[in-house]
Amino acid sequence: MELLDRIDATSAIPKYLQVVNAVIADIEDGILKHGQKVPSINETSEMYYLSRDTIEKAYRELRKRGVVYSVKGKGCYISETATVNKMRILLLFNKLSVYKKAVYYSLLKTLGDDAIIDLHIHHFNGKICNNLIEESLGKYNYYVIMPHFNENSDIALQAIKKIPVDKLVLLDKKLEGYSGECAAVYQDFERDIRNALHSGRDLLSKYDKLTLVYPEDVFYPIEIVKGFRHFCRENAIDHSIINGIVDEQIVEKTAYVVLEESDLTALIKQGRNQRLVLGQDFGIISYNDTPLKEVLADGITVISTEHEKMGETTAYMIRHKLKEKIRNPFILIRRNSL
Repeated sequence: MELLDRIDATSAIPKYLQVVNAVIADIEDGILKHGQKVPSINETSEMYYLSRDTIEKAYRELRKRGVVYSVKGKGCYISETATVNKMRILLLFNKLSVYKKAVYYSLLKTLGDDAIIDLHIHHFNGKICNNLIEESLGKYNYYVIMPHFNENSDIALQAIKKIPVDKLVLLDKKLEGYSGECAAVYQDFERDIRNALHSGRDLLSKYDKLTLVYPEDVFYPIEIVKGFRHFCRENAIDHSIINGIVDEQIVEKTAYVVLEESDLTALIKQGRNQRLVLGQDFGIISYNDTPLKEVLADGITVISTEHEKMGETTAYMIRHKLKEKIRNPFILIRRNSL
């Protein structure tokens, strides 16, 4: 176990984790064998000029991961069942939803038994994201992060910059201010909604107005609004943006683009109350597809990124160590609500 030339005092990765990584690398390379005894904490500390606390912390982490085990009175040994060959991935989502679960399960399924994925939620908060990254530096082979933040984004940015570019995958959204050449699978929110609405232009032609329901109390990328306005202006379509459907009378011959499922439900209920026929008197386009929308009200038209594809592409890039930036497919699915 040679450590002297593998510990970088200037690295953002704590020294004890660098020791952990070095031990795991030696097992993977066959330098350390299963069942082999490793030097004691004191021996390692003296041999490589590292503090006893650093080595003690490293050995504690190795025991926690099941890489080594202790025999009372005899010392520390490499575990026969050490799972060091499994890839470890930290997955940071902004929130947990049906769509995010689809990405997670697709990633999990595609990578299979070769990977261990730890999922955490940062709740759009850059400080929480920062803490999760700081606690995990050096512990994972890959960091897959959805960089949606509505507060403390600058703190999150600084933390993300500490992750080596070859271990980082940005998911769902580009990160403003980040220039590193890391992998990314993203949505182009402004371009996506604009192109999707263009593909349904024939269906929209029977409506006099297009209204986007963009909630104030839920964070969605502002680029969605920009793309919606751009489409309406270039096609000379009367349009408006409202914050919700509660107490909102449906305007006949209007097609509504809704982001939240609560607004989708409210629209359908309000249409029934007003005795309006969905798909004729008014229309609905919902954002992000789910199995329920396929059957709800005889089928809800959706504009949606392909969430399973996002997970599959991310897994492919990780497996093949790619650092490309790939725009995820975004489509209009035609159903009876439009």
